Amino acid sequence: MNETGRSEDTALDKQTRPHMDVSIRAKQFLPFDALNGFREALAEKEQCPVFKKDLSDDQKEWLDRILRQIRKTDMIEVEYFHSGEYLHISGTVSQIDKQKKVLKIGETEIPFENISGLEYDL
Repeated sequence: MNETGRSEDTALDKQTRPHMDVSIRAKQFLPFDALNGFREALAEKEQCPVFKKDLSDDQKEWLDRILRQIRKTDMIEVEYFHSGEYLHISGTVSQIDKQKKVLKIGETEIPFENISGLEYDL
C-alpha cells in the first residue's frame, strides 16, 4: 500500500484487464427507460382528441335505411367512432341486433349510434 491507502496493484490491474470495445462502452451512457410503456403512453396523450361527428337528419335516415337492409353474412365496410378515433372495418356481418342496435362484424361489436359511414352492395 502507498501513502493514500491505495494498493500499488492498480497499474498492474489496468494491464491485465481486457480492453472494452468503444460501442459497448458507449451503451453504458444511453438513456434509461425505467417505466416500460411510459413513452408510448405520453405519445398517446399528445395526440389531438377527435370528437364524434354530428350526423344530419338526412344522413341518419340514410344509415337507418341501409341498416334495415343488411343481413347476416353480407359483406360491408363500416366507418365508426371508438375510443376517441374513427376506425374502418370491412368484413362479413356476423350478427345484427336491431333491438340492441348493434352491428357485429367478426368479433367487433359496433353500436348503431357510433356508425358514421357504410359501404354496402345491395
